[in-house]
Parts: sequence; structure tokens; C-alpha cells
Amino acid sequence: PAGPLSVLTGPDGAVRAAGFTVDPESLVPLVHPALRGSVRRRADLGPVTAAVTAYLDGESTAIDPVPVQQHTGGAFQAHAWRVLREVEPGRPVTYTAYAALAGRPAAVRAAAAACARNAAALFVPCHRVLRTDGTLGGYRWGLDVKRWLLAHEARTAPKPAEGR
Repeated sequence: PAGPLSVLTGPDGAVRAAGFTVDPESLVPLVHPALRGSVRRRADLGPVTAAVTAYLDGESTAIDPVPVQQHTGGAFQAHAWRVLREVEPGRPVTYTAYAALAGRPAAVRAAAAACARNAAALFVPCHRVLRTDGTLGGYRWGLDVKRWLLAHEARTAPKPAEGR
């Protein structure tokens, strides 16, 4: 519903890049040269396809266990991507809150840069990060896609236990 999704995986099945495009070759420049390989089109990526299908069918946490392999620009970026995978569906955070979750509350720009450099859209859910004023901000795949993903997760995410 958000448009075509292309996913590049490594030989071990870990997602190396993903994006809302019909052209998987357009994702190759997002992958670090050390992780690149030849692109072979397959309609079914096994567990990755099953997780995306379950996510679209309303199981908003189905993509969480899918392994991701990205080359980082440094320790903070790698940590920030791991933290981003812990942001719960249906509970977006601001860039300021994201920087704080990553342990560097003053590093809002570095947190935003981690989102911008994320090659594994959906699986490393940078769409769950909003501007400080709560507006959408940017998204490599377009604000319509970001809006749809956030609305889908708001409808399908597990509700927090009462009293929390």
C-alpha cells in the first residue's frame, strides 16, 4: 500500500538495503562497497518476505527480528541504528528524544544524520522519527510513504499495557 518495496540481502539473508522503489538496482549505491554484490531479482526472500507480509497484514513487530547488516561511519551511527530498531511501532519519537535514547542528548544532528544515512528503510525504522515540533520532517522515500507507515503502525501496533 505504501508503494513497491525493494530489498537487498546478503548471502546470509541479512538486509543490506531496502527502499520504496520498484528498482532494486537503485539501492546499490546505498550499500557500502564492501557489502555490495550482484543484484539478482527474486520475488521471494524467504523470512524477509514473510516478515514484510506479516507487517503489512497488521503484525507491526514482524520486521523486528529480521537481521540487518549496514556498514557504519562510526560507533555512534551503529549504536544509533540499533537504538532506532528499539523504537516501538505506533510510538514515534522526535529527533531530540532519539538522540537522548542513543545516549547523546546534545547530538541531535548526529541522530538525524544516522536516519539520513540509513540504507535499510522499514527494517531500521527511521520513519518513526519526527521533527521536534511533531511534524514529519524528511524521508528518503517521500512523506506520503512516511505518513502511510506511521498511520499503519498507529492502527496495528500493540497497545501499551494499562498503568504504564
